[in-house]
Parts: sequence; structure tokens; C-alpha cells
Amino acid sequence: MDKFSGQKSAVQYLYPPVEPFDRRMMDVGDGHTIYVEQSGNPEGKPVVVLHGGPGGGCSPAMRRYFDPKVFRIVLFDQRGCGRSKPHASVEANTTWHLVDDIEKIRGALGIERWIVFGGSWGATLALIYAQAHPDRAVHLVLRGVFTMTQAELDWFYGGGAGRFWPETWEQFQRLIPEDERGDMIAAYHRRLFSGDRAEEARYGKAWASWENALATVGSSGVGGESPPDYARAFARLENHYFTNAGFLETDGQIFDNIPKISHIPGTIVQGRYDMICPPESAFRLARDWEKADLRMIPLAGHALSEPGISAELVRVMQALGRD
Repeated sequence: MDKFSGQKSAVQYLYPPVEPFDRRMMDVGDGHTIYVEQSGNPEGKPVVVLHGGPGGGCSPAMRRYFDPKVFRIVLFDQRGCGRSKPHASVEANTTWHLVDDIEKIRGALGIERWIVFGGSWGATLALIYAQAHPDRAVHLVLRGVFTMTQAELDWFYGGGAGRFWPETWEQFQRLIPEDERGDMIAAYHRRLFSGDRAEEARYGKAWASWENALATVGSSGVGGESPPDYARAFARLENHYFTNAGFLETDGQIFDNIPKISHIPGTIVQGRYDMICPPESAFRLARDWEKADLRMIPLAGHALSEPGISAELVRVMQALGRD
């Protein structure tokens, strides 16, 4: 989950724009080539940024949470989205492929250990990566925690969030026949993978609009209209991962594997009024993970661009830069 949406009031907390000193397309096998960039200080503290979605892609704004004099900032577009190719592809595209890709990037860049920074689905991926490679993460910085449990999917796609936003939920359901509304993920799946590109784009825009509408605490409930190609990739990849329960072996696997990261410090920045990823998961994670520090932002929703969330993330990275 999550697409970065620029919010002018958050800009005051961010570092000035910086251009990458390295851009490359990396062949990771399975027919996939992913976009990777580095910015900031080539000799600085390495941090890898994991974008949301799955399928959201990285954004230049994501570089601006890090002091470019201090950090070596690594961003990449995960398989199937952004500038990575093939676009909107779900072939050989699972959580475990992405974990392997992160390790390939780390190895190719000659980085021994790094800070792992991720929000929403990026937080999910950060946790799974750290649990798979617990010797590679120096610190986890997580925002808007999503742990890929059935309860979280039921909340957002089964009507929980819709009880707070009934008019927006009705718009999301409107395109689906009543007899299919008992499983909205499956109903959208049939249309997002119909083979009719125009139909896939239409349903992709509706899928993205439902999520975007609930991203900020001050939302009017209108999600806007994403570009067709972006929406199609975003929706197909999210739906593919959610249909397959994140390719995890068990529901709650991230919580079961917390002992694997018990030695890694973490900071969790969570919006109190996050309608997409409610605070319950962040609270549970912090409760069970001894070295985690939960920062609950009082008047904030889900988006990275929420002013309170942006300000706190910059503060967290400033502190890590001084360590």
C-alpha cells in the first residue's frame, strides 16, 4: 500500500532537492530489470528506501528525508513498477524475489550494512528483509506499518474502513456486481487481469482512487484520478500480492519472526488516524520487539507526506546521522 502524494505543507520539513550521482538499470534475472539510483554522499551512511504498494514506485521526494551530506541514499523501483521492466508484470514477482533483489543491490553497490527505511508495504518488506538477512540491517525506520495479515486486508477491502468513508466505499464497490462484493480483492483481480488493457486501466484507477482517498487525515474522500499506466501497474501488483497473502507461509509470519530481529533497533512512525493501516499493528510490533521505539503522531493519517509524519521522520534520520 501507499503512493507518495506531494503535500506542500510537508515540504518545510524536508531537505532541498538533490539529484542522483548514479542511476542504473540492474538485471536481476527472471526477465526483470530494475531501476536503481544513489544520491547524497557516496561515502556517507548507507540507507535503502523501500517504497509502498506493492507497485507504488520511488519518487524524487523520497530523497528529501535524508541529509545529503550525511547519507548515501539508495532508492529503487521494485519489480513491475516505476521505471523497472517489464511494466505491470506479476511474473516472477513475489516478496521473496524482492528480498533477493535488495540483496543484489546491496552487493552490487558494495555496501556491507545499511539502514532500511520503508513505509506501508515498504515497512512490510523492510521487516521481511531484515528477518531474512538479520546481519545486514543497522536500523529499521518504519512508517504506517502494514504486516500483511488477513485482518488488515479485511479492514481495508472488507468494509472496515468503508464504515468511516461510506460514500467513498460505495464508489469503490460501484463497479462490482452485488453478488461479487463479498470478496472485493477477488472481484477486482478478475478485471485487473482480464487481458483487456482498457478494462484493466479502468479498474486500476478505481482501485488506486480508493486508497489515495483515505491517505491523509484531512482528506475529503476524493482520491483523484491516477494516470492509467501508473494505476494499472499499482493496482495489478497490489492485488497480486494481496491475493497471495504476500507470499508468506503463515498469517502473522512477521510477528512470529520478531525474535530474528530482536537485536536490531527500530523506530516506528505511525499516524494515529491511519485509515489504511490502523495503529494496532504498529502497537503490537513495538510491544513485541524490545528494541523498537514507537512514535505515534497525534493528528496524522497514512501518507508519507503528512506534515507530522514528515517532520518526525526527518528528526529520526537526523538522530541516526549523528550516531
